[in-house]
Amino acid sequence: MRKPLVNALTALALATAAVATFACSKADGHPRGSGAAIDSLSNKADLGRIDGSPDAKLWVVEVSDFQCPYCKQWHDESFAVIRDEFVRTGKIRFAFVNFPLPQHRNAQAAASSAMCAAAQGKFWAIHDSLFAQQRTWEALVNPASYFEGLATKAGVNVTTWKSCLTAKPVQSLIAADMDRARRAGVQSTPSFLVGGKLIEGMVPIDELRKAINDALAGR
Repeated sequence: MRKPLVNALTALALATAAVATFACSKADGHPRGSGAAIDSLSNKADLGRIDGSPDAKLWVVEVSDFQCPYCKQWHDESFAVIRDEFVRTGKIRFAFVNFPLPQHRNAQAAASSAMCAAAQGKFWAIHDSLFAQQRTWEALVNPASYFEGLATKAGVNVTTWKSCLTAKPVQSLIAADMDRARRAGVQSTPSFLVGGKLIEGMVPIDELRKAINDALAGR
């Protein structure tokens, strides 16, 4: 069984990246992933972070870190616009790819929380909550109980969600996200793959809108 994001992330791996001014940059010593285990849990989590019509011919992939302030800014200013104009109208399929940076101490735990919610079909609810409340949880020494509260509000089965957090398939899936993005040359978040074009940084909404429209038109 092929992973839902294989085609999109293969294109990402072939793209070239440029370092943007408004982006969170990675530090040395970032751990490398070896690929996600293909099983029921990882497949559900993988599918859960994809939005849009299966018939849409264009993928738009966001490579992001829940603790990155520029990712939050992009989410707050532009995510709803892209969702309403292109995802809900059936023009694109939108996917979130994890790239938790090592200098953001709670980013890995946030990614795990989101992907375990994704395994229950609740990714987008906790995704929005994590960005909305980033300034609260980012400074916590141990954000576990805070994330549990967000998961509860998102409507997950908390017992199942908690057992998932350290499960190898989900951790491998996050590592695979990071590995594919890194092999594509991604060095900062947020980054976006629009078709075969990689755009790094917190790009203005008009620039991303143009890139999507150009890709839809085959330009």
